[in-house]
Amino acid sequence: MMKVLFVHQNFPGQFRHVFSALVKDPAYDVRAFCMREPQGHKDIVIDCRSYLQAPKSSSPIIDDFAAKIARGMATSRAAEALKFSGFIPDVIVGHPGWGEMLFLRDSFPNARIICLFELFYRAQGQDVGFDPEFPVSQEEIWGLQIKNAVNHFALEACDIGVSPTQWQRKSYPKKWHDKIRVIHEGIDTDYFCPDPKAQIKLPGGTLKRGDGLITFVARNLEPYRGFHTVMRALPQILRDNPQAIVAFVGAEGVSYGAAAPGGQSWREALKAELGFSVDWSRVMFMGHVPQEVYRRILQISTVHIYLTYPFILSWSLLEAMSCECAVVASDTAPVAELIEDGRHGMIVDFFDPLALAEQVTRLANDGKHRDRIGKEARMHIREKHDLQRVCLPTLCSVIAGL
Repeated sequence: MMKVLFVHQNFPGQFRHVFSALVKDPAYDVRAFCMREPQGHKDIVIDCRSYLQAPKSSSPIIDDFAAKIARGMATSRAAEALKFSGFIPDVIVGHPGWGEMLFLRDSFPNARIICLFELFYRAQGQDVGFDPEFPVSQEEIWGLQIKNAVNHFALEACDIGVSPTQWQRKSYPKKWHDKIRVIHEGIDTDYFCPDPKAQIKLPGGTLKRGDGLITFVARNLEPYRGFHTVMRALPQILRDNPQAIVAFVGAEGVSYGAAAPGGQSWREALKAELGFSVDWSRVMFMGHVPQEVYRRILQISTVHIYLTYPFILSWSLLEAMSCECAVVASDTAPVAELIEDGRHGMIVDFFDPLALAEQVTRLANDGKHRDRIGKEARMHIREKHDLQRVCLPTLCSVIAGL
């Protein structure tokens, strides 16, 4: 029986599918480390916080590095306890980004290690400095090197790296490319699928496919995912599409980048900026919604908007494409890898609200074109990123091969 240890600060994170598959397989004995209360599998998932000794405060950069070292030390202490219990992993599958993987090679010198590599940070040419509206401080640039230091440790210690896309793999120094394989986490295309009968019930009535719903989804409504550009496109979108309703799905915090001024959310700041130029009765801010509601929103979407800095691609884009959404997306490198303009979706300048509004209107008024690119988008996801048929079998075979 192969013993496998998963490590992720926010477990299961990107490992939820492969973890579930191996737990069900009698050929594997599985454990996991995390830094939060386990949700299910409490006999398998070990919360490492009891081993964590918080670092003393100093400067934000030193704090960040100290926190990563502290998490690595906590995970190492948990590893020694796990070893004492008799569990010595053959394979460790981990996310190194928060420091948990730093010392596991010392705890388990004979284990084979697979690391998920999401992004190698750079001061130029990627997300940092991409948006001139938000200047980058020298301290932020210093902080990138601290993040990359943890990346370097993991690259040296692991046997195999995995990145979800070619663009993410290429962000790493060339000397490591041969070590990193491109394997996406996978999209459940049987679940995220088109449904012409889908509908959602709202206080003002029921919405269904064909009702002119324009959608935008992000974990948080913030500039990294182009929320400011979409909001500034609203006046033109609503004028040109008098029957349209725009739905924003996502929380109002900040996952990445700059916070809004004055302690506001970006929704509040941009609503104040736009004022009476927008008929807000036709705009819905839905917050986080249950997954089933989220799926139905995608299934009834007339046009779906996805914008991002040159950064990690969101699952929501692939899920929207899998639901046959007609997508208007930003002309940024991670998107260009996935979407061929005019075939799987339409591409626009990230910074151009009027071009975005024009493209949304073109698609909203051309049903044949919408249907064609929606079908092409789903076929593309099914072929390249299908969870059960492509991605999960590939990653499981890598683990088994070790």
